[in-house]
Amino acid sequence: MIEPRPSKLTDLERILKGCQIPGLPQTALKILDLSHDPNAGPPEYAEVIGTDPGLAAQVLRFVNSSFFGFSREISSLRLAVTLVGVRTIKNFVLWSAVFSLLPNPRCGPFDLQVLRQDSFRRALFARQIVRKIRPVEAEEAFLAALLQDMALPVVAKQLPMRYTVLFEQRSLQREPLSRLEKATFGWTHAQAGAMIARRWNLPDNCVALIELHTDFEEATACPEAEPAAFAVGLSAVLPSFGDADWPERDQFLGAYATAQELGLPPVEELLESVDQQFRELAPALRIPVPRQTLVGTLLAAT
Repeated sequence: MIEPRPSKLTDLERILKGCQIPGLPQTALKILDLSHDPNAGPPEYAEVIGTDPGLAAQVLRFVNSSFFGFSREISSLRLAVTLVGVRTIKNFVLWSAVFSLLPNPRCGPFDLQVLRQDSFRRALFARQIVRKIRPVEAEEAFLAALLQDMALPVVAKQLPMRYTVLFEQRSLQREPLSRLEKATFGWTHAQAGAMIARRWNLPDNCVALIELHTDFEEATACPEAEPAAFAVGLSAVLPSFGDADWPERDQFLGAYATAQELGLPPVEELLESVDQQFRELAPALRIPVPRQTLVGTLLAAT
């Protein structure tokens, strides 16, 4: 079977419409609604989460992970939300909901488990960056970085032969996937992700950050004025757990250096902090912890 060769954004809309992407679960939708209510607090969030026993168990496992380091086990949802904050809980719920919906296409070297690992590490990184520059936007950056590549398995499932070729080209030519997508289709998985995020009524800022993340130059141009865009764009060029090297290392280090005057620590220190957070939180999310680390990849590339 010969696959279609879309070349316009309208073709992407048609492809996504044909995917029949399921909507977010009701619990996630209710949590999103609560996030727009400034008067909603831990009791309201705990009540919604409590209606889904599976999610409630995941939230408690997450809150009781070594990352938070509470001296005793937290068994109350209300206390759990109070201790870690409603924004953190909202992002965790969305993470769980979104990744439960994504397909696992049989498409060359694509691995959904690696995508989950990469997405979570990039989210931790983006949050660390924004906490140093403008803390109030840290969770926004975390969510956008977490979901930045969520459309990739969707479009790869729809166009498996073409994406198998693109994945191979990316590996052989050391070219960004988004550049290859643009040349092949006229659109990128970032634009597809933004369309899905709009369909799910995710926050407008999150949608914009997802759509921008593959445009490295624009995203990282103004770290002081747009720290969330900077952090998400920079996270997008972190090495993947599925790669043996780091082709974008110099590009990453150059952009990071431009923002160090804003209070960022030495790059090795920040990457080590991200590695540590990943090791502490990944088991609670049922994500394997590979031996490869950001610091190790950085040093190996020197």
